[in-house]
Amino acid sequence: MIRMVCVLAAAMLLSSGMTLADTWTERTVSIDGGPAPLRGTLTMPAGEADVDAALILSGSGPADRNGNVPGGYNNSLSLLAHDLAIAGIASLRVDKRGIAESLLAAPREREMHIGIYVEDAVRWLDFLQAQPRIRRLFLIGHSEGALVATLAAQRKSVSGIVTIAGAGRPLSAIIGEQLAAGNVSADLQARAGEILRQLEKGETVADVPLELAGLFRPDVQPYMISWLAHDPAAELAKLSIPALIVQGARDLQASIADAERLAEAHDGATSLIVADMNHVLKIAPADRAGNLRLYADPGVPLAPALVPAIADFINAE
Repeated sequence: MIRMVCVLAAAMLLSSGMTLADTWTERTVSIDGGPAPLRGTLTMPAGEADVDAALILSGSGPADRNGNVPGGYNNSLSLLAHDLAIAGIASLRVDKRGIAESLLAAPREREMHIGIYVEDAVRWLDFLQAQPRIRRLFLIGHSEGALVATLAAQRKSVSGIVTIAGAGRPLSAIIGEQLAAGNVSADLQARAGEILRQLEKGETVADVPLELAGLFRPDVQPYMISWLAHDPAAELAKLSIPALIVQGARDLQASIADAERLAEAHDGATSLIVADMNHVLKIAPADRAGNLRLYADPGVPLAPALVPAIADFINAE
């Protein structure tokens, strides 16, 4: 029903000569990031009524507040924010410390750990809570952002959490699977397993084969240690708030098995498998090349079922 309402509302706006952008306002915001500000975009539905709001956390690596990475301009998270606004839900999407307009707030790479992202998320939630018209807070985490959102929800009271394409297994299992899928030799897979076990103990590794240097380079090992300390499903199980677990059936980076493990871990979680949706939240063809092309196509809209399901979840809580 919510999906139909959103579609009909959009059609009525267009027929009246208005644009969809007239249904929201947007501004750049910032908080103190220490060495430099942390920046994000606050999107508010039009009008003066109080609204629920979601902090949107992007995925791993250089993903910015809009879901874009160098060479991969898809606007997945800005589209998510705008579609949520049409559904009457405010959002704040942010550049992670060290990324895009929050670049100068980064510590040295070897000093970075996942706890810093969690602390930043909590501070962004405090900022969002203080804004006019904001009623309840929710967290939406995409990919690695799902784990950050889960850990932030353990520290800050929110009304619910949405994970999208979140890992359901520890990082070590995911890396092992990716190496096997990438036709890495059995010897290198075995060595990678040894390195991961040492990192899981909190110990850095000096002797890394050249073929694995891109994955286990010294400066990134402290961050990996901090991530390896968390089993996403076990962390989600610690939450008593409502949870919506979303997974695309054509996601090349996270799987339905990940979503199932997360849903099983959280008592009462709602799960949604979106047919044909890929990692950047768009309807993808069956072939891998066609799927990957969508990573750099901002003109393709989000999977139609995605935002209505999130809006339904938020409105129901």
